[in-house]
Amino acid sequence: IVRLPLASARETLAGLAFGERERHVGERVISEILSRLDVLLALGLGYLTLDRATTTLSGGEAHRLRLATQIGARMQGLLYVLDEPSVGLHQRDNARLIRTLQSIRDAGNTVVVVEHDEETIRAADWVIDLGEGAGAAGGRVMYAGPPGSIDGSLTGRYLRGEAEVPLPAARRAAKGWLRVLGARAHNLRDVDAEIPLGTLTAITGVSGSGKSTLVEDVLHRALARRLYRSSLEPGRHRAIEGAETIDKVIAIDQSPIGRTPRSNPATYTGAFALVRELFSLVPEARARGFKPGRFSFNVKGGRCEACQGDGVRRVAMHFLPDVFVLCEACQGRRYNRETLEVRYQGLSIADVLELSVDAARALLRSHPRLARLLGTLAEVGLGYLRLGQSATTLSGGEAQRVRLARELGRRETGSTLYLLDEPTTGLHFDDVRRLLEVLGRLVDAGNTVIVIEHNL
Repeated sequence: IVRLPLASARETLAGLAFGERERHVGERVISEILSRLDVLLALGLGYLTLDRATTTLSGGEAHRLRLATQIGARMQGLLYVLDEPSVGLHQRDNARLIRTLQSIRDAGNTVVVVEHDEETIRAADWVIDLGEGAGAAGGRVMYAGPPGSIDGSLTGRYLRGEAEVPLPAARRAAKGWLRVLGARAHNLRDVDAEIPLGTLTAITGVSGSGKSTLVEDVLHRALARRLYRSSLEPGRHRAIEGAETIDKVIAIDQSPIGRTPRSNPATYTGAFALVRELFSLVPEARARGFKPGRFSFNVKGGRCEACQGDGVRRVAMHFLPDVFVLCEACQGRRYNRETLEVRYQGLSIADVLELSVDAARALLRSHPRLARLLGTLAEVGLGYLRLGQSATTLSGGEAQRVRLARELGRRETGSTLYLLDEPTTGLHFDDVRRLLEVLGRLVDAGNTVIVIEHNL
């Protein structure tokens, strides 16, 4: 039974016959099992088997499984808060998700959904639109009311059709073909796929259909082994043809860019090394003999030793997650007093790290390399991020765009294959428009971009 697809398992269990003595026990157990299977089927997971290892599930499948756990409880009077439940879902699955959320509401619960998906916004009973922009430009309620009359905000303009993500006037012609032959990993059934080089290619299909397996497990790992001698085993396939013209393969995903408070957009993109170099050239720093390393919070010398440059102190809570509190010695500024006395245009290095990307661009516009790196962050819609913002506070969408900005800041080779897994996750309509402009620039420079995506 556990090896059957859920739809078949339900039929089998529903058809079980019990004797008079067994029925009192059996019927209650079976009804509980069937009610849980019905929730999974309603969420479009009827093709999964009960013994399927959770490590093999796609992001969308795992998301719906967690949702089914809650819905199966059949409780009333609860407040459900969901953060972008449409992530990883095809339009077909999205419609099922909306019906499921409405059934939770109809059972006597309140459902609050953080969402950018147009279909979900239109299906809501009430919409609260925050804006207008991001970071310091946000934090205001632009609209609260029924979805049919959203006015006075960027979201409303997109929903009314006054603004839109434009379609390209012409499609690019292929500059050759990359062929994946006989892919048989996970649930791929001897798949052959042709990908045009020098174009933007979208890999789409319902959740769990094998998109990530094809692109990440087979294509990416096979090319990484060929180009970089990677030790990761590619998914089973017969051959990959046409890869001779590709000299780099770069996967840009939504995993964190760092797991400690020291990691931030400035360190990840390489901008921080240039800022430290700039501070070491200030007359005050040269008089004191301060080198670029003095302005690093990762090495002894210029950093605050009480928190070792983190700006926060970790308090171990044993059975609870660790708590971070502001460092009493440096008040979160990360550096010791002597280092903070060195100033560039009136700002210490801690002040520069507190600047937003847009403000830092204005301050450092006379430095070409820094201006270029900060410009790429602004182009992907991250002008509101602080340079020293801890990587642990970035969302998955922000982390992916920081990665994209780092790649844009590098010197182009024109023969790179970029792989992105659902880059529109967590993005507003206007952010999607910007993202497509950036990806278009990568393709126009002679690169190939493959995007796993459900966003229309």
